[in-house]
Amino acid sequence: MLDLIATRRKLHQMPEIGLQEFQTQKFLLETIRQLTADKSFVSLKTWRTGILVFLEGYAADKTIGWRTDIDALPIAELTGLGFASDNGNMHACGHDFHMTVALGLLEKAVSHQPKQNLLFLFQPAEENEAGGKLMYEEDAFGAWLPDEFYGLHVRPDLAVGDIATNTSTLFAGTCEVALTFTGKGGHAAFPHQANDALVAASSFVMQAQTIVSRNIDPLQAAVITFGQMHAGTTNNVIAETAFLHGTLRALTLDVLETLRARLTEIANGIAASFGMTADLKLKQGGYLPVENNPALSRQLMSFFAKEEGVNLIDIAPAMTGEDFGYLLSKIPGVMFWLGVASSAGLHSATFNPDERALPFAVAHIGNFLENRSS
Repeated sequence: MLDLIATRRKLHQMPEIGLQEFQTQKFLLETIRQLTADKSFVSLKTWRTGILVFLEGYAADKTIGWRTDIDALPIAELTGLGFASDNGNMHACGHDFHMTVALGLLEKAVSHQPKQNLLFLFQPAEENEAGGKLMYEEDAFGAWLPDEFYGLHVRPDLAVGDIATNTSTLFAGTCEVALTFTGKGGHAAFPHQANDALVAASSFVMQAQTIVSRNIDPLQAAVITFGQMHAGTTNNVIAETAFLHGTLRALTLDVLETLRARLTEIANGIAASFGMTADLKLKQGGYLPVENNPALSRQLMSFFAKEEGVNLIDIAPAMTGEDFGYLLSKIPGVMFWLGVASSAGLHSATFNPDERALPFAVAHIGNFLENRSS
């Protein structure tokens, strides 16, 4: 029987960035082959660092998919745990939990051949390259493309035993922003002979904050955040270039497009007013809003509401992003939160989810998948 705690801790010690999950893939393949040995109804294939495991139903008329992400973040871990990562990366978004739950669900699913087909997707590059979109566009699924798709994400501010979702949008759509202003460097004592890119970038950041307050319906939701700025080399040299790195987030594609359009107009306007150039890159990729299928989410919520030991929560949308939104734009399905009771939040160097959520998730989500596939 799979040791969920040991498996999670092993995965936690080998965090790897998207499309570089080579050690992770090797460990997953070894574990999957052990779990599915001598199961003639199980097939397996890989796509780059991803893995697809297909269980052929004995009387199937549909395929039910379960998706987990497998990559990590470039964060130096500060948890002080005995099994902490020391390679400069960290599973600070809980993907080690996601993978362990998926392996536990797979073990439970292969105990007998299901009536309906089941697909377990171990997807790379959720954090940086929208791996789900890449897999779909490169036809990684082939004939195994699910008819309905499910997945979870851990949530630190919910208790172990909580499952939370809704019948509409769960996560925001996101767009990565990279912007470089280029002016003319010079001596701090002669600003009139230079063209200060740092000042232009500062003005842009302040102007960008007016988009949500003045261009978006107050009843809608949107976020503009610039978390990185680089300009200049020392105190007495006027900066020739200034680089900004940020994110746009919205619960609908219409609002996201408004953010993109206004940000472009403001960047070009600031550049023109300061007599410099602006190089703006907007990378939306596969990070669409995670829109749950209403009918399927009602069925999932009804199941968990009756499941003893589960505290089901009908929850409001969050401004976090998830590339599962792209797959749900192509295939009806549901994503939900799994409570893991961590005092530190997602993407924190001290994120430490409660491992009691692992057997809880495998038991109750396993019951749900068995119900859907029978």
